[in-house]
Amino acid sequence: MPNVADLMNAKGAGVHTICRSDTVLDAAKLMNERRIGALVVVESGYPDVPVGMFTERDVLTRVVAEQRPPGTTKVADVMTSRILTCALSTDLDEVRTVMRSERIRHLPVLDNQHHLCGMISLGDLNQAQVKVLVETIQYLEMYGTRM
Repeated sequence: MPNVADLMNAKGAGVHTICRSDTVLDAAKLMNERRIGALVVVESGYPDVPVGMFTERDVLTRVVAEQRPPGTTKVADVMTSRILTCALSTDLDEVRTVMRSERIRHLPVLDNQHHLCGMISLGDLNQAQVKVLVETIQYLEMYGTRM
């Protein structure tokens, strides 16, 4: 069964972060520039220790809907503080179950020392699942032609 480390090896370990003291405008610009839907929030000086998540959903529900000014609102004031993470050894089916039950689309990955080393998205999981299904179909087609 594939795990998070397998997926990280295939996709790369890049993860985008924002400091909790930065503004929502800074975060939105970074998300637009990188074409991503979420940032891991870190404390200034501790770039590998997640303290929260900042997502497109946070922008809509806690900034736009509450009419907060993005240029002066701090990420810390509107981020999701309850952060769920996974380990490199976590099974991808378990990650998918957590994402589904918690209704989240991004999950930071921590190494053995509990430091941030990547991020898994629902899109990454879907892409990995498609790869497994394609390989299964190819195997079955090869098996079927031998009969």
